[in-house]
Amino acid sequence: MRGIQIITDSVAYVPPELARERDIEVASLFVRHDGVEHREADMDIDRFYEGIGGMIDNVPTSSQPSQHELEAMFEKAAEAGRAVLGVFLSSRLSGTYDGAVRAARTVKSRNLGFECTLVDSASACSDEGFAVMDACDARDAGGSLKDCVAAAVHGIKSSRFLFTPESLAFLKAGGRIGSVAALLGSLVKITPLIMVADGVPVTFAKVRTTKRALDKIVDTLKEDMAHCGGLKRIVVHYIGDKAPAVAWARDVIEPLVGHEVRVQPASPVIGVHVGPAMGVAYECMDSIAGKLGANAPELVFSV
Repeated sequence: MRGIQIITDSVAYVPPELARERDIEVASLFVRHDGVEHREADMDIDRFYEGIGGMIDNVPTSSQPSQHELEAMFEKAAEAGRAVLGVFLSSRLSGTYDGAVRAARTVKSRNLGFECTLVDSASACSDEGFAVMDACDARDAGGSLKDCVAAAVHGIKSSRFLFTPESLAFLKAGGRIGSVAALLGSLVKITPLIMVADGVPVTFAKVRTTKRALDKIVDTLKEDMAHCGGLKRIVVHYIGDKAPAVAWARDVIEPLVGHEVRVQPASPVIGVHVGPAMGVAYECMDSIAGKLGANAPELVFSV
C-alpha cells in the first residue's frame, strides 16, 4: 500500500489550501435556493449569509454529494494502491455517510484488495473537521489505518459543538427540530442553547437572553478545559453576521484560551437549517461527557 487517503465532506469546512497541504479529498454537498443549486465547496459563504435572515419564508434546501463523485474518490485511491479513511457528517443529519458506504462497497467489489474504513463523525462543521485533522495527524506521524481511525474516534469523543440560534424558526421550518421540540411552545420567551449529541441537535440549556446563552457556552468551555485535559482546538462559528462572532472571539474567547481563535462561517448546509446563530466548536485532550451516549450511532464501518 502507498499510504492512506483521507476523505471528508464540505460540511467539515476544510479550506482548499489546507486540504491540499494535508492531502485531504473533499466531497461537496449542495445548497439550493430560488431555483439555483450551489456547490457548497465553491460558495462565497459570507455573501450567501448576508440574506439568510430573510430566507425563513423560502428556506433553502440541501443535498448530499453525488454517488458518482464519492465513487470516483474511492476509485482513485484504490487504483493508486492507497487505503481510505473517510470521516463524514453525522448520519443522523444527512445521507452523506450512507452514500459513502454504498460508494465504498461498489469500489471494493471492483478492487478486492481495497482497504477502507468510514467514520461517522456524529456531528458537523468544525466538530467534524477536528476528527479529520486528528486522522491526518496520526497518518502523518506514520500511523496505520487502524491508528488513524482510533485518532478520529478519540477526537469525536473529545469535542463539543455548542451554538445559540436567534430562534428555532429555521429548525422548525426545515423539519430538523429533533430533541429541541420542547422549546417550540415558547419561541419568543426562550433563547435556546443547543448541543450536537449522539449525532443530532439537542437542548443543552434554556435561558432568557442571547448574552446568557453565550455566557453558558463560556462556562461550559471552562469546565471542559479544566476536567478534560485542556484545550486542543477551538473555532468560533457563525451563521449570518460575522461581526458579533469576531467581537465575541476577540473580547471573550481569546482571553480565556490565551491565543488567537479562528472565526469562520458554519457550513451553509447546516446554516440553512439553523438560521442566524453563533457558537463554538472545540476539542479537548480527553473525552467529554455528554457528547456520545447509549443512543449514539455506530461510529466505524470497515468495508
